[in-house]
Amino acid sequence: MPIATLTLELGIEHAQSLKDRRQVVRSLKEKLRHGFNVSVAELDEAVVWNRATVGVAAISGSSSYLAGQMREVESAARRICVGLGCEIVDSYIEADVVLEAMDDPDLTG
Repeated sequence: MPIATLTLELGIEHAQSLKDRRQVVRSLKEKLRHGFNVSVAELDEAVVWNRATVGVAAISGSSSYLAGQMREVESAARRICVGLGCEIVDSYIEADVVLEAMDDPDLTG
């Protein structure tokens, strides 16, 4: 079964404390989990208040479905971040197989 991961590097410019950072990360994680039924986790230590790394993982029997799902999750994360006052400064998708029906060569593993 194909497995894909999406890594999101967040910039949280308004964060003045670790509490502000945690609030943004927790909200993003919950919205992605409930909206897409994917696994979401914070990947880095909370060393810097205005940066965070979030990882999303999904598994499916269909690589084309998985490719579309990862694109949708990334798009939704961008919209959610706008509402939370943060931005995605970098993102990338990795997969253990070549994802089918891809328009973007950066999204293949």
